[in-house]
Amino acid sequence: MLIGVLPSVSGMNLIVLAASGRTGLALTRQALERGHTVTAVARDPQRVGLEHASLRKVAGDVSDPAGIAAVVDAGSVVLSGLGTEVPGVLLDGAKAVVAAGPARIIWLGAYGTGPSAEAAGEGAAVLVRYLGDRLPDKVAADTTVLAAGGTVFHAGVLADGPESPDRRTVGLDAAPPFDLRASVSRETVAAAMLDEAETPRFPGAVALPLAA
Repeated sequence: MLIGVLPSVSGMNLIVLAASGRTGLALTRQALERGHTVTAVARDPQRVGLEHASLRKVAGDVSDPAGIAAVVDAGSVVLSGLGTEVPGVLLDGAKAVVAAGPARIIWLGAYGTGPSAEAAGEGAAVLVRYLGDRLPDKVAADTTVLAAGGTVFHAGVLADGPESPDRRTVGLDAAPPFDLRASVSRETVAAAMLDEAETPRFPGAVALPLAA
C-alpha cells in the first residue's frame, strides 16, 4: 500500500514497535500521513505492508536490547503497539526501550490493569481473568515506562473500523467505568497516541483514548 503525504506539522522521528500488528500498522500509516519519518520495527518487516519515502523497515525483537538500542536514539519518540501473547515480552521491551534513552515513550496498555484498575471498577474483572498470567508482565511494563516519564495509553476493548470523529483523550481523573460494550477502534487509539507524540499532555501518566 502506497501512503500519501499530508503537510508536516512537526516532522518528528518516530519509531513504531510491533509495526506489523494491527495497531502498529495504524500508527505507522497515520504517522506517515502526518508527515513524520517512521522506523517500523517488526520481527518480519516484510509484513509491514506500507511503502513510503519516509518509512524505514527494520527487523527487530524487543527481547534483544542491543537490537533496540541500534534503532533508538536520543532524538526519537518510540510508540509501542506491542501485545501480550507471551508473558515477559512487554517488560523486556519496556526495559530495552528505556535503556536506549529516547526522547519520549508512548506505550499501549489495557484499561482496567495496574494504575487504572480502580478507575475502571468491577467491570474490568473480565479483562483481568482473560489476561491471566500475562497481567503481571503488562503491569510491570507500564510501571517501567511511567517511571521513565513515558505516557501509557490504557485502551478499552479494541476493535477494527475507522477513527472516531468524536474521539477524545482523558486522564484517569475523568475515566469512565470499564464497559465491554464500549469498544475503541485501533485507528482511534493510534490517532490519540500520535497526538501525544506531537503535543505532550500526559508525560509520566496514564491516558485513556475514548471514541466519544
